[in-house]
Parts: sequence; structure tokens; C-alpha cells
Amino acid sequence: MDSYDDQGGKAGPPPGVGISGLSFRYQVVAAVSLAVIGLLACGHVAMVFLHVAPSNTLTKQYGKAVDGWVYPEFEQNWKLFAPNPLQQNIAVEVRAETEAGGSARRTSAWIDLSAEDGAAIQGNVLPSHVDQNELRRGWDFFVGSHDDQNRPNGLRGQLSESYIRRIVMLRLADHDLGGPVVRIQVRSATTAVSSPPWSTEKISTRPSYRVYPWWTVDATDLPGGVRNGRAEAHR
Repeated sequence: MDSYDDQGGKAGPPPGVGISGLSFRYQVVAAVSLAVIGLLACGHVAMVFLHVAPSNTLTKQYGKAVDGWVYPEFEQNWKLFAPNPLQQNIAVEVRAETEAGGSARRTSAWIDLSAEDGAAIQGNVLPSHVDQNELRRGWDFFVGSHDDQNRPNGLRGQLSESYIRRIVMLRLADHDLGGPVVRIQVRSATTAVSSPPWSTEKISTRPSYRVYPWWTVDATDLPGGVRNGRAEAHR
């Protein structure tokens, strides 16, 4: 049935909506963009699937490429559903050695980075994904790729070390340490979760520490915009 406008003339077709309402050039741009996004999404799903799948021919042949894509941002962690869920609070702490002027150096007190994340999350209806997961997941990756003597296990260990160093330097940029950072040292403080009031189980809540060696800071440890490092300070 034909439709007519206010003057009695036959009305034209309704204006297009969505992509169809764009000019041909922008339709092509939109189509290509959607195709690229779709390919990236499919590639990401495939990488994560291979990462969590049992060992097979593809993972044996392309394992390094899969790990390079997944770690550390997209690591899959199923500890919540493990037979023995974690019953510990693990805090990541750092202290820095700074140049206080001339050749004098000063070592800061231990700074609890995990407590800072907790303070940012508490009472926040929409907490940042960075505050919730960046340090926590990065530390899991770091610890899992180092041996009992705190030595990195191959490429993954070196990658996790670099990742933690950059996170630490990014967090230290918010602190007034009295001078450029020369070295940093990290440690974890592990505290058992106390038993509930109705339980008779006795659990020690004294923290135990795992301390890592000092790291000398260089330009590769400084994320964009961070100027508290020695390399930036000397430019």
C-alpha cells in the first residue's frame, strides 16, 4: 500500500538506519572494521581455548605463540573451583632505594601495594579492573614462573619479572620518595585466613615473607609517563 506525504504526494522510501544509512564509502569502512573486530575476537577465543585445552598437536607446535598472547593479561585461573581453594591473604610489598642527593642513597620503608588496591576497591560500586586484578594476577604469574630460589624459569619467568617491575614503577610514581629510584625490592606477605568464631581450629595469622633480590631500575622498567626512575631523572 502506497503512503503519501502531507501535501498529498507519494512519499519516498524511509531513510536508512544503521550502516545502511551511511554513504557507500563509510559503509565499506564500517564493514571492514567489523570484519577486523570479528577476526580478532575469533582469534582471541581460539588462543584462550588452546591455552586451557589439554595438551595436543596444536599446543605442542604453537605453545609459545599461545603463551605470548595469553600471558599475562588473559591468564586463566581456576583456583576458586579447586578442591582446596586459597585460604590465605597475599600482599605484595615493595621498597625502593633512591638517590637522596649527590652520592647519598636512602632506602624507603616497605610499601603495601595490595593494601592500596584494597583501599581503592572498598566502597567503590564500580571498581577498576586494574585495581582488582592487575597486581594480583601479575603476582600469580610471577610466582608461578620462578623456582624456590626465586630464579626465573626461562622466557616466561623473564617476562613476568619485567611485568612486575613496570607495575611497581607505575605505582611508585604516586609516592614522594625524595629522589629518583635506583633499585627496587619486592616481597610477598602471606597471612592465613583466621578461623570463623564458631570453629575450634587454631590458625596462626602471623605473616610469612618471601623476599626477592634487589633489582636495578633501567629505562625498560618505566611505563609511559613515569619519570621517577633513574634513567628519566638523568636525561
